[in-house]
This record gives sequence, C-alpha cells and structure tokens, in this order.
Amino acid sequence: HGELLMLASGTGLAPMLPILQSITDDEEDETFVTLVVCFRTFDKIYLKPLLQDLARYWNIRIFYILSQETSLEKLPWSYQETTYTGRLNEDLMKTIINSCRRRPFVLICGSSAFNEDMSRYLKAAGIEENSCFVF
Repeated sequence: HGELLMLASGTGLAPMLPILQSITDDEEDETFVTLVVCFRTFDKIYLKPLLQDLARYWNIRIFYILSQETSLEKLPWSYQETTYTGRLNEDLMKTIINSCRRRPFVLICGSSAFNEDMSRYLKAAGIEENSCFVF
C-alpha cells in the first residue's frame, strides 16, 4: 500500500508497532504512514520515546488524540501541533484523511466501540470497507 492510516486506541497501538518497524527498517519502503493514537491524557501515552523516534522518519506522521486533556498549553511544545483534545470524531477523521497524500489503507485497533466508531467515520469519509482491516 502506498499509504497507511493507522487508528489505535490505548493498547491497540501494539499491533501497529511491528508494521511501523518493518517500514522504517526497510530503506526501500516508501510507504507513507499516518498514525493516530488515542489516549485519555498526555501522561497515559504509551512508549512516548519510541513514538517520538518514529515521528522523525520522513514518511511517518503521528497525531495524538487526548480525550480527557483540557488544554494543549501544558504539553511539551514538540507535541502541541500534532495533538488534539477531545475524541476522534467524524470531522477530525475527514480532516486527517484529507491530509493524506493518497487514499489510505486503514488499520484499526482498539475497543469494540472504538473500532465500530472508526469504521462508521471512515465510511462517512468515503473509505470503502475493503480498504480497512480491523484487528
């Protein structure tokens, strides 16, 4: 796939990591990746150092969605422009999809409610069911 959109909530980040590692380990792999990770607060983000390292690659973007964080001002400046407060909703999903270079193949992993919501938002954004994989 030329572009992957990874949607992960909490521990749903786990199956995304080997895929990201495979892409970054292969110098010939030019897959663009947009990773969207959803956590309650900044303090709850897993593997911050690893995610920051991955975000340094030319073909990987990471967005943080913090559902219970009230302000971005308290976050380190390096997170402020790639972090959103509140929940990942249909409008934000459309914004993220529109920021992709091409039509992405989507990987989803989270709670069953998260997976259902993401599938619904993707459908509303015009992403076909056969262009998604739910872990």
